[in-house]
Amino acid sequence: MRTVLALLALIALGGGSALAQDPVVVDSGHYTVMFENDQVRVLKIRYGPNEESVMHEHPAGVAVYLGDMRGQFTLPDGQVLELEGKAGDAEWTDAGAHLLKNLSDQMFELVLVELKIPAPAAE
Repeated sequence: MRTVLALLALIALGGGSALAQDPVVVDSGHYTVMFENDQVRVLKIRYGPNEESVMHEHPAGVAVYLGDMRGQFTLPDGQVLELEGKAGDAEWTDAGAHLLKNLSDQMFELVLVELKIPAPAAE
């Protein structure tokens, strides 16, 4: 779990690319809006076996894994990171840009609650 959090923190360091965009706009095949108001946007994320996204970005939020996943994140600077999530896990995700690839021959799904309000500064 700590490894996944550390990798997600590194993803945030790659954020800010002018090329990164809203995943719902640039990759609606993998990202759909389940709910949205002025404070949050809730995304359903679904990747088939070995599917890959395009470069996109997310604000800070909370990810909830609906199934196990093994993915590869490519950051705007070209750095490549691998991470795993287990069904039922929930974890904080910092804002950042990435391109995601499912490294498994199984589909994975997760729910991402994106915050629209600034996250408090870490102490």
